[in-house]
Amino acid sequence: MPTIVGRALVSLVAAPLLVDGLLQVVSPPMLVRVLTEVGFAADAGPTLGMVTLSCAVLLAIPQTKLLGAVLTTGFLGGAICAHLRVGEMGSPPQLLCLVLGLAMWTGLFLADPRLRGLLFLQRTV
Repeated sequence: MPTIVGRALVSLVAAPLLVDGLLQVVSPPMLVRVLTEVGFAADAGPTLGMVTLSCAVLLAIPQTKLLGAVLTTGFLGGAICAHLRVGEMGSPPQLLCLVLGLAMWTGLFLADPRLRGLLFLQRTV
């Protein structure tokens, strides 16, 4: 049962990352405005979108999920830092990134016994 819940959590993180990546590639005017407010160049959307899509795809593929999780953690941390830099401490985008990161790692922890072993949280008999 924990494996199913874990996989579902990871999928629930990968899905919005895919949508966000696609939106960034398309770069509608509203998104361009938000990117420039946070300090990115107006034409950075497609590049950020490709990075987001890469993280999401790697996270969604079982064989590359740990690499995807590490890259996604870095990406989400960068997003949190970008908002912090412009004085948006505790903003909804920061909180969303934090929740996505926690959900992703909780899901991986539940889905992969090897990860639980690496974190030394299993009892040794």
